[in-house]
Amino acid sequence: MSEKILSNKSNLQILHEDNHIIVINKRVGDIVQGDKTGDKPLSEIVKEYIKDKYNKPGEVFLGVVHRLDRPTTGIVVFAKTSKALTRLNELFSNRETQKTYWAVVKNKPPKNEDNLIHFLKRNEKNNTSKAHLKEVPESKKASLDYKIIKELNNYFALEINLHTGRHHQIRAQLQAIGCSIKGDLKYGFDRSNPDGGIHLHARKLVFIHPVSKEEIVLIAPTPNEVIWNAI
Repeated sequence: MSEKILSNKSNLQILHEDNHIIVINKRVGDIVQGDKTGDKPLSEIVKEYIKDKYNKPGEVFLGVVHRLDRPTTGIVVFAKTSKALTRLNELFSNRETQKTYWAVVKNKPPKNEDNLIHFLKRNEKNNTSKAHLKEVPESKKASLDYKIIKELNNYFALEINLHTGRHHQIRAQLQAIGCSIKGDLKYGFDRSNPDGGIHLHARKLVFIHPVSKEEIVLIAPTPNEVIWNAI
């Protein structure tokens, strides 16, 4: 599927919209759902867009299906109907989706492509996850595969396919092999990016539409930034 963004007045990058779902290309710094910061979440911005576009009276229904970390970019799916939300929740929880991410790292991975299996233990206090090679108490198995898709002057671009959906999974697993993501201070990179984001992008998502049952293939253009543009 070609990369396309539907235009609208609210600066949302809409990748797909129909009666049941709306898919946004999230920007750096957007939070998907409200949190303790009190910052306006993407879910509220999308609600306002729907209310304005369709002149909807009263409260707009919008279901949050999954989330992306605040410093990351890329595909976020929202449900516009309760029927779609229930079915999408099932698809995501049963891992009946194909998720592909792009990441930029400074150090070359040990192999050009590999399958990584770790056991992730979450630390609620500092909101991080640590990847262990062996199972430890309260850890969850995490699996992904990666391959190098481009060598840049000082960095390596990786394509990552997720097999599980753990907290900060890609960030923690790449740190564990000595390949912290560019800008990711929390997971070992030495300096931040100017925009406060990290070079991790939810690039592609494939799933069966919750109502029409058609296969949906979505590709999110990367941010307009020097390193992403080089890829």
